[in-house]
Amino acid sequence: MDDVFLVLRVIVSLAAVLGVIWYIQRRVSRGSRVKQSKKAITVVGRQGVGARASVAVIDVDGKRFILGVTEHSVNILHTSDTPEAPAEAFSRVLTEEGGDVEIEAVTPPASSSPLAGSILSVDTWRRAFASLKP
Repeated sequence: MDDVFLVLRVIVSLAAVLGVIWYIQRRVSRGSRVKQSKKAITVVGRQGVGARASVAVIDVDGKRFILGVTEHSVNILHTSDTPEAPAEAFSRVLTEEGGDVEIEAVTPPASSSPLAGSILSVDTWRRAFASLKP
């Protein structure tokens, strides 16, 4: 009879943990959807430089502004064009190279072990450490 209660307690505990994980995942994914929407002004970063002063980097319509912000005023410290996104820069570099880029496929060695290719495999760790050596 004690075994039945133990199994029920484990199942209820597991359900509670999975429920918390599901709830956190929903909250995080909802927050990322809001960030993906196109905004007129995007705050890239903000750094405090004093008790009531900070420097903020913002993007507005393709321009990037560095602002000095205090409790009494906002001053433009520098203005430039917004740098292109890394994915766009990568695509541009590939097209400038002519698109003739060779990609070498790496295939893991065939093994009969059920752990082959997993993080639990000793061979995986050996290959990882070998790739770190100069």
